[in-house]
Amino acid sequence: MSVTESDLETRLSEDDHQALKLWLRLLSCTTRVEDQIRQRLRADFGTTLPRFDLLAQLERHPDGLTMRELSKRLMVTGGNVTGITDQLEAEGLVLRETRADDRRSFIVKLTPQGRRQFKRMAATHEGWIVELFAGWTPAQKTQVHELLAQLKTHLAKDAA
Repeated sequence: MSVTESDLETRLSEDDHQALKLWLRLLSCTTRVEDQIRQRLRADFGTTLPRFDLLAQLERHPDGLTMRELSKRLMVTGGNVTGITDQLEAEGLVLRETRADDRRSFIVKLTPQGRRQFKRMAATHEGWIVELFAGWTPAQKTQVHELLAQLKTHLAKDAA
Protein backbone atom coordinates (compact mmCIF):
# COMPACT_ATOMS: atom_id res chain seq x y z
CA MET A 1 0.00 0.00 0.00
CA SER A 2 1.46 3.37 -0.95
CA VAL A 3 1.41 6.43 1.28
CA THR A 4 -1.55 7.97 -0.52
CA GLU A 5 -3.58 4.75 -0.65
CA SER A 6 -3.83 4.69 3.12
CA ASP A 7 -5.23 8.24 3.38
CA LEU A 8 -8.94 8.81 3.75
CA GLU A 9 -8.61 11.82 1.51
CA THR A 10 -7.82 9.60 -1.50
CA ARG A 11 -11.48 8.55 -1.51
CA LEU A 12 -12.45 12.06 -2.55
CA SER A 13 -13.17 13.07 -6.11
CA GLU A 14 -12.58 16.29 -7.98
CA ASP A 15 -16.24 17.14 -7.37
CA ASP A 16 -15.91 17.12 -3.57
CA HIS A 17 -15.91 20.47 -1.81
CA GLN A 18 -12.53 22.13 -1.31
CA ALA A 19 -13.19 22.55 2.42
CA LEU A 20 -13.80 18.82 2.77
CA LYS A 21 -10.56 18.08 0.93
CA LEU A 22 -8.68 20.46 3.21
CA TRP A 23 -10.22 18.95 6.36
CA LEU A 24 -9.22 15.44 5.32
CA ARG A 25 -5.71 16.59 4.38
CA LEU A 26 -5.27 18.20 7.81
CA LEU A 27 -6.60 15.08 9.51
CA SER A 28 -4.36 12.82 7.45
CA CYS A 29 -1.24 14.85 8.25
CA THR A 30 -2.12 15.06 11.94
CA THR A 31 -2.66 11.31 12.09
CA ARG A 32 0.67 10.61 10.39
CA VAL A 33 2.61 12.90 12.74
CA GLU A 34 0.84 11.44 15.78
CA ASP A 35 1.55 7.88 14.61
CA GLN A 36 5.25 8.69 14.27
CA ILE A 37 5.36 10.23 17.74
CA ARG A 38 3.52 7.25 19.26
CA GLN A 39 5.95 4.78 17.62
CA ARG A 40 9.02 6.74 18.68
CA LEU A 41 7.85 7.21 22.28
CA ARG A 42 7.25 3.47 22.52
CA ALA A 43 10.60 2.56 20.90
CA ASP A 44 12.82 5.12 22.62
CA PHE A 45 11.17 5.48 26.03
CA GLY A 46 8.84 2.50 26.43
CA THR A 47 5.94 4.87 26.99
CA THR A 48 2.73 6.02 25.36
CA LEU A 49 1.49 9.35 24.07
CA PRO A 50 -1.19 9.64 26.81
CA ARG A 51 1.48 9.12 29.48
CA PHE A 52 3.71 11.71 27.81
CA ASP A 53 0.80 14.15 27.62
CA LEU A 54 -0.04 13.71 31.30
CA LEU A 55 3.59 14.32 32.28
CA ALA A 56 3.65 17.40 30.03
CA GLN A 57 0.62 18.85 31.80
CA LEU A 58 2.24 18.29 35.18
CA GLU A 59 5.53 19.79 34.01
CA ARG A 60 3.64 23.01 33.11
CA HIS A 61 2.04 23.07 36.58
CA PRO A 62 4.73 22.47 39.21
CA ASP A 63 2.19 22.85 42.04
CA GLY A 64 0.29 19.92 40.55
CA LEU A 65 -3.18 19.38 39.15
CA THR A 66 -6.23 17.60 40.45
CA MET A 67 -7.36 14.44 38.70
CA ARG A 68 -10.38 16.41 37.42
CA GLU A 69 -8.13 19.14 36.00
CA LEU A 70 -5.94 16.53 34.30
CA SER A 71 -9.01 14.85 32.82
CA LYS A 72 -10.28 18.17 31.46
CA ARG A 73 -6.91 19.25 30.04
CA LEU A 74 -6.26 15.86 28.43
CA MET A 75 -9.86 15.57 27.21
CA VAL A 76 -10.21 12.01 28.52
CA THR A 77 -12.34 10.36 31.18
CA GLY A 78 -11.40 10.35 34.83
CA GLY A 79 -10.91 6.59 34.62
CA ASN A 80 -8.26 7.02 31.94
CA VAL A 81 -6.41 9.59 34.05
CA THR A 82 -6.60 7.34 37.10
CA GLY A 83 -5.14 4.38 35.20
CA ILE A 84 -2.27 6.39 33.76
CA THR A 85 -1.58 8.07 37.10
CA ASP A 86 -1.53 4.67 38.84
CA GLN A 87 1.11 3.44 36.39
CA LEU A 88 3.25 6.58 36.64
CA GLU A 89 3.01 6.57 40.43
CA ALA A 90 4.11 2.93 40.58
CA GLU A 91 7.16 3.90 38.49
CA GLY A 92 7.99 6.79 40.82
CA LEU A 93 7.36 9.48 38.20
CA VAL A 94 4.37 11.15 39.88
CA LEU A 95 2.91 11.32 43.36
CA ARG A 96 -0.55 12.03 44.70
CA GLU A 97 -1.07 14.35 47.62
CA THR A 98 -4.35 14.67 49.47
CA ARG A 99 -5.75 18.19 49.21
CA ALA A 100 -5.99 20.02 52.52
CA ASP A 101 -9.31 21.61 51.53
CA ASP A 102 -10.90 18.39 50.21
CA ARG A 103 -9.67 15.07 51.60
CA ARG A 104 -11.54 13.19 48.82
CA SER A 105 -9.47 14.87 46.11
CA PHE A 106 -5.82 14.48 45.14
CA ILE A 107 -3.21 16.76 43.63
CA VAL A 108 -0.89 14.96 41.21
CA LYS A 109 2.68 16.24 40.90
CA LEU A 110 5.86 15.19 39.15
CA THR A 111 8.51 13.66 41.35
CA PRO A 112 12.13 14.78 40.83
CA GLN A 113 12.66 11.54 38.88
CA GLY A 114 9.54 12.26 36.81
CA ARG A 115 10.74 15.78 36.05
CA ARG A 116 14.14 14.47 34.89
CA GLN A 117 12.54 11.73 32.76
CA PHE A 118 10.07 14.14 31.18
CA LYS A 119 12.84 16.65 30.43
CA ARG A 120 14.70 13.96 28.45
CA MET A 121 11.56 12.88 26.61
CA ALA A 122 10.50 16.47 25.84
CA ALA A 123 13.89 17.36 24.34
CA THR A 124 13.80 14.27 22.14
CA HIS A 125 10.14 14.90 21.23
CA GLU A 126 10.98 18.43 20.10
CA GLY A 127 13.71 17.04 17.84
CA TRP A 128 11.21 14.62 16.29
CA ILE A 129 8.75 17.43 15.58
CA VAL A 130 11.48 19.52 13.98
CA GLU A 131 12.46 16.52 11.86
CA LEU A 132 8.88 15.73 10.81
CA PHE A 133 8.29 19.32 9.66
CA ALA A 134 11.67 19.65 7.95
CA GLY A 135 9.99 19.35 4.55
CA TRP A 136 8.84 22.96 4.86
CA THR A 137 10.99 26.06 4.78
CA PRO A 138 10.79 28.45 7.74
CA ALA A 139 8.65 30.78 5.61
CA GLN A 140 6.24 27.97 4.77
CA LYS A 141 5.95 27.00 8.43
CA THR A 142 5.19 30.61 9.33
CA GLN A 143 2.59 30.84 6.58
CA VAL A 144 0.80 27.64 7.63
CA HIS A 145 0.95 28.70 11.29
CA GLU A 146 -0.65 32.05 10.43
CA LEU A 147 -3.35 30.44 8.29
CA LEU A 148 -4.21 27.95 11.02
CA ALA A 149 -4.34 30.81 13.55
CA GLN A 150 -6.93 32.52 11.36
CA LEU A 151 -8.94 29.31 11.15
CA LYS A 152 -8.73 28.85 14.93
CA THR A 153 -10.01 32.42 15.47
CA HIS A 154 -12.85 31.81 13.03
CA LEU A 155 -13.81 28.56 14.74
CA ALA A 156 -13.73 30.23 18.17
CA LYS A 157 -16.13 32.92 16.91
CA ASP A 158 -18.46 30.26 15.53
CA ALA A 159 -18.43 28.42 18.85
CA ALA A 160 -19.28 31.60 20.81
